[in-house]
Amino acid sequence: MAKVALVTGGTRGIGRAISERLKADGFAVAANFAGNEEAARQCEADLGIKCYKFDVASFESTQEGLKQIESELGPVDVVVNNAGITRDAPFHKMTLEQWNEVISVDLTSAFNVTRQVWDGMRERNWGRIINISSINGQKGQFGQANYSAAKAGLIGFTKALAQEGAKKGITVNVVAPGYIDTDMVRAVPEKVLESIIGTIPVGRLGKAEEIASMCSYLSKDEAAFITGATMTVNGAQYIAG
Repeated sequence: MAKVALVTGGTRGIGRAISERLKADGFAVAANFAGNEEAARQCEADLGIKCYKFDVASFESTQEGLKQIESELGPVDVVVNNAGITRDAPFHKMTLEQWNEVISVDLTSAFNVTRQVWDGMRERNWGRIINISSINGQKGQFGQANYSAAKAGLIGFTKALAQEGAKKGITVNVVAPGYIDTDMVRAVPEKVLESIIGTIPVGRLGKAEEIASMCSYLSKDEAAFITGATMTVNGAQYIAG
């Protein structure tokens, strides 16, 4: 029976690319989404996977969503915590709502999802948790105190949880993308986008498939000795010491 992989925010952009790659790898993929029904239905039709609508920022909603996934597909073996939003503002103008919303969706969701599957992974002595952070969680970014804090928090969460899961065959890792060629990035004004690309040594935006490829490797048995790691996929735009 195929292992089950859950990708949060898995119907668009980077998440959809991850869902597609894991399906190709032989996983039974459950793609979570928050609100875009049209994109979810298209994802189901194109990829032949199941898409599940629930709010990963809510523990209760996530609990119900995981119950449905496990009843239909089986226990979850791989989680890719990819769900994320931005609510950018310089800090002196940032509202409490903007702060809380980003922290809830981008960081607390990783607890909400992972906590639901952790006990089962421990019982089966096998699991893969892959947390999607960001280059801006590593270096910070003007106007993104909330987003950078959440994405940096995922790295700390990963390092701690990796130590807890190690003896139970559970690996926990971070993939930290740089600027990736998605609709969100392409919506940036052309001159701004050109200036961003100018800071990337490889001279281009990354591809969603390149993030998916890293997630694919980390989900495999061959990656069993890699845990607590932060895998930067950013074209050498930022190199952590």
